[in-house]
Amino acid sequence: MSFPLTADAREHGLTGDGSTNDQPALAKLVDAAGAAHAADGQPRAIHVPPGRYVIQDEATVWRSGVSLIGAGRGVTRFVLGNPGNPAQPVPLAWFTSQHHGADRGNHLADVTFAHFEIDGSGVWTEAYDPLAKGLGLQYVLRGRFTDLHIHDTAATGFGCDFLQDTVVEGVLAARCGRQDPGDRMGGAGIGIGIGGWGMVERLTVTSCTAIGNGTNGIFVELQQEEWPPPRGIRITACHAEDNRFGISDWGADGLLVTSSTMLSNHEAGFDVSSQGTAGVGGRGGIVTGCVIDGNVRDGVGLGNTPGPYALRGNRISDNGRYGYWQHNLEGGDQEPATDIVLESNEFRDNALDGIRVDAGMRNPSILHNRFRNNGRRRAPATEGGGDGVRHGSLTLTDEHADWPPDGHRGKRLTLADGRTALVTFNTATQLALAPWRPGAGTAWPPDDVPAPGAAYRLPGAGGPCAGLTVAAALTGAHLRGNRFWDDQGDPTQTHGLWIAPDGGWHGGRADGNDFGADPAAATRLDTPPDDPDRWHDNDP
Repeated sequence: MSFPLTADAREHGLTGDGSTNDQPALAKLVDAAGAAHAADGQPRAIHVPPGRYVIQDEATVWRSGVSLIGAGRGVTRFVLGNPGNPAQPVPLAWFTSQHHGADRGNHLADVTFAHFEIDGSGVWTEAYDPLAKGLGLQYVLRGRFTDLHIHDTAATGFGCDFLQDTVVEGVLAARCGRQDPGDRMGGAGIGIGIGGWGMVERLTVTSCTAIGNGTNGIFVELQQEEWPPPRGIRITACHAEDNRFGISDWGADGLLVTSSTMLSNHEAGFDVSSQGTAGVGGRGGIVTGCVIDGNVRDGVGLGNTPGPYALRGNRISDNGRYGYWQHNLEGGDQEPATDIVLESNEFRDNALDGIRVDAGMRNPSILHNRFRNNGRRRAPATEGGGDGVRHGSLTLTDEHADWPPDGHRGKRLTLADGRTALVTFNTATQLALAPWRPGAGTAWPPDDVPAPGAAYRLPGAGGPCAGLTVAAALTGAHLRGNRFWDDQGDPTQTHGLWIAPDGGWHGGRADGNDFGADPAAATRLDTPPDDPDRWHDNDP
């Protein structure tokens, strides 16, 4: 009897009763559908009715031409677990180079995964295993992943690599990377390895949401140092919140990130660096039309890239340190980044500088940006305890305080017992604190809220905070048409532009800028530019 083009999972042995292990029946059904596709070239679809399908102790090896279609998020649920095989990671579906010989010639084609939920909370491996994913497929051609809810996996939720002519849309990845300490491979909400198809990988990630994941919310990562960074990848209309990094480019060429929101991420809202497997930073990317707001440390962290890169038309605001931080991590490319373009962005209300340059740049263009009310971390050092001090899971209240609003943003709070937490914002009497790790509900692991009256201290404000601070060598920079100002009753942005003692401005030009009447001075040039004659028509 020939295998049908569409098959009902219940008619092929799956129960969905929440207790029977449906993995053997699923594996048998996928093999049968895959064999039928190999025989006649017709893709097959497995339809999974509403139910709670338990998948235990073994992962299902996927087959080309086989699609899995549920009845909707929360309606069709796959519940992963490994109680009988704690050394075995159990993704719902996998097909990898390491275990199955996946490559360009041995790939999965014409597969769709749609309209279901993956609950990974039941998988606990003896040691952290990056393969303990929700989905773990490599070398996919003409794939479509849509309307999926993947949550609480031990490693990455959606962890699929080398996706050609593929769309990932409407995927919600929450609290993935449970077992990742934060500095290991994987542990992301949506993590996509790139480079396996060559210089072009045609991939679109759209309308996805990543919340509370252990490392990245959404990232692309070059998998081999010797591979050329691929072009053709787009991330659009996505939301990344409460991850270690929001959206990251760890090795693409020309990544497009558009119309996305990156909020309350712990290290940076958007990140370009060499932290990926290949140690290669992205280059040639464009970030435009995004809101990058309220991240615990930096709005944008960019480094270890030869350039170019462009950020245009973004709001970069209320971040706990810098709006934009140019820097290089050890082990990655240390050459000055070339042709960085920062144009028509709004840098406002960040805790320290709007832009901080701590690594060399060649021929950057900083054009038509607005720098307003940065340097919010201006409150002096303080301490307290005893009567009137109360601690919550994510707050500290001192009824006797009179702090300037947001004056402690980004500071590290220290208790008398040595525990610390980072301040995300504050009112006159209350500090809001970041979770101790992404996805946590408390600043105090393991949910051990300090006793009432427990003593605390906060450090001071630090040094000058400018709209633009240059603390490294800029060569051939163009600074044009920018506006710097502070319109608060108690101003905090001490300078429009500060060239620090370890900074340098070599060549280039600065013209048509409004440096404003900031509290200390419009500009502070501890290291004067090499060619002041090319600084003209600036106000004042």
